[in-house]
Amino acid sequence: MQLKVGDALKGATPRPDATMQLNVEALRRAKAAKAAKASEAGAADRSAGDPDAGAPDATMQLRVMPRPVGARTARRSERRGPALPPAVTRAAAAVAERCAPLVRPLAPHARRLAPYARRLKPAYPRPGRDGWRRWVPSWRQWLGAVLASVGLSGAFLAVAYAATDIPQNLNAYATQQDNVYFWSDGTPMARTGWVQRQAMPLKDIPQDVRWAVLAAENESFYSDPGISFKGLTRALWRTVGEGDTQGGSTITQQYVKNVYLTQNQTVGRKFTEAMIALKLDNRMSKDQILEGYLNTSWFGRGTYGIQRAAQAYYGKDVSKLNAGQAAFLASLLKGAGLYDPTLNKANHARAVERWNWILDRMVKIGKLSPAERATYTTFPEPLRRNPLYDTGRQSDYLVEVASQYARKTAHLSDQQFDLGGYQIYTTFDRKRENALTDAVTRARKKARTTDATAARTAHYGAASVSDDGRILAVYGGPDHRTQGYNESNATTVPAGSAFQPFVYAAGLEYGVTKRRDAPREQVLPETVYDGDDAVPVTTPEGPYWDRSGRKVAAHNDGNRSYGRISLRQALAQSVNTPFMQLGMDTGLDRVKQTAVSAGLLASSLGPQTPDLSLGNSTPSAIRMAGGYATFAAAGMHTEPYSVRRITRNGSAVRLDRPARNRAVGATVAQEVEQALGDAFRSAHPAAAAPATAAVTGKPGTTSDDTAAWYVGTADAVSTAVVVYRMDLAKSLQPLPLKGIAGTAADSVPYGIWAGASGRPG
Repeated sequence: MQLKVGDALKGATPRPDATMQLNVEALRRAKAAKAAKASEAGAADRSAGDPDAGAPDATMQLRVMPRPVGARTARRSERRGPALPPAVTRAAAAVAERCAPLVRPLAPHARRLAPYARRLKPAYPRPGRDGWRRWVPSWRQWLGAVLASVGLSGAFLAVAYAATDIPQNLNAYATQQDNVYFWSDGTPMARTGWVQRQAMPLKDIPQDVRWAVLAAENESFYSDPGISFKGLTRALWRTVGEGDTQGGSTITQQYVKNVYLTQNQTVGRKFTEAMIALKLDNRMSKDQILEGYLNTSWFGRGTYGIQRAAQAYYGKDVSKLNAGQAAFLASLLKGAGLYDPTLNKANHARAVERWNWILDRMVKIGKLSPAERATYTTFPEPLRRNPLYDTGRQSDYLVEVASQYARKTAHLSDQQFDLGGYQIYTTFDRKRENALTDAVTRARKKARTTDATAARTAHYGAASVSDDGRILAVYGGPDHRTQGYNESNATTVPAGSAFQPFVYAAGLEYGVTKRRDAPREQVLPETVYDGDDAVPVTTPEGPYWDRSGRKVAAHNDGNRSYGRISLRQALAQSVNTPFMQLGMDTGLDRVKQTAVSAGLLASSLGPQTPDLSLGNSTPSAIRMAGGYATFAAAGMHTEPYSVRRITRNGSAVRLDRPARNRAVGATVAQEVEQALGDAFRSAHPAAAAPATAAVTGKPGTTSDDTAAWYVGTADAVSTAVVVYRMDLAKSLQPLPLKGIAGTAADSVPYGIWAGASGRPG
């Protein structure tokens, strides 16, 4: 029997993925058995019965090669992995059987969509192409990828927009403003606060200023949706692709960055900025956004906002800027450090170039006529220095006085005031302030040449107050940064004999009582008192005894005796003994009442002992000047005030106006003025000669020589000057002056007063 290949494979159904194998060893054994039978039957029979006998190769050798498996099938098998366990297969079959009723109705639709599914089924790498073309997607694949990307991006942006909220709290720098103080003539004096900013309503910002900024930064501001897709793409490319940063923001985005976010140039911050800008553009009007942007942008020189920039670079309010000045300020938004022309020549060249470009842009967008543009041919040079710069010297003392008054009379808490935005228009006169400061500076230099050791502990305080209560000038110390307290407002040393006019006014106003149960007697300037030294003080009940049992007596300067002397003469010559007795006769309570009515603080007055009339009170220079100003105002007293008007971002703030009250009668005030005029004329005849009637003044000394005063009035302005010594590092007790205050003939306080009042020294 011979087995042929056709017989072996006949009827077999080969499996496409199986390999047919024949057992070669079994075939060999069959061949050997056949050969043995053939040898027994004989060669003849073998030749007759077996047609294959005598063939060159009687043994059939068959090699069946396995069907090759395609690479695609092999990859599919690898993806399928090993065969699943039988249990899993059975479970899957059961699930498929249960789901068959649900799937069966969909079969017709599946057959109908099968051709389209085959078309959409990606064939990748693409068949029928060679080389790199196999890896290039078809146009259908490109279109599908683009549509998918657009859809996913749109969905992502929609979710991001819905999830992004506008922050409720603004940056601290976006809300905080500075407080600016102005001289009495309206020019800036100083500023306080962490930032220089004053918010201005858009209506107060000229159109030329607005459009100069828009032409420079975002000319399509009123038509864009709050973001610029072109600018964002450019900014992202520069940030991510090239590791650099470049602006691509609209004004809305810049405003969002200023008030809600940080200045960090990151992709995350830019994305958040864009989302908030879109939302903000839907909630706020364009004018509101522009107003916020103009009030929060950085312009250099420590300034935020267009108002402070106008004042810092041109010394004027934004409402007074022209188009040329506005174009320069708009150029600073690109980088104040690069376009401030006062810094260097390169900056100046850049500033001029951008200034011209902005003006040309304004013409291009129709916001500046060619005729107007032709008028701007010269670059508007800004000021070399910010006029709001705070020197840290006398201006700080002025600010201290004004800020305390502003808080009190405008009823502002410290938190409200520190938030800023206030414009404080003070009563300080720049010329008088400079004159007073120069006079004290000269006195300090002279003291150092007289006694350098004593001069180091010398203190000078001074103030000028008009007869209507305005504080025109103060001297608070050499430098507020090294001496924080204000000498002009300090209650440190006694007034001494400078207090005598208040005792004199009280006696003239209320009269005296010299005996118990006797009616009060009128006192006149010609009333005579004992002017001798060490005259014992009496009361209606008899002599006045101190706690040690000794009679109290007053002493004149230098222990000089004057005999019987009128009160007017005693005031003119600073004789102490008559005024101590006058105070006891008038009543110390009435003396105190008169001093308080005239302007001295009750807290600064000493105890009601005979020494009250000798000036044991410790009034400040401001209060002493205000008290003498009451006599110059015919007995009408106005509380000293340093602020005449306050606004906040253009709106008026209500102030409590100082009241004007009758302190003493007009006749009494006139008598006091005449006596003080006598005192001035007798001590300084040369200075009194030009205008005798308008000038009054009186020195003040203490018995222990620890303080020297001069208080006088010229041209309806009273000025008080005090000089004393105190070593603050060791004690708060006054030290002897040791000649620092000069002599009676060459008084340092008088020299300062004369310099501040414009009188000959």
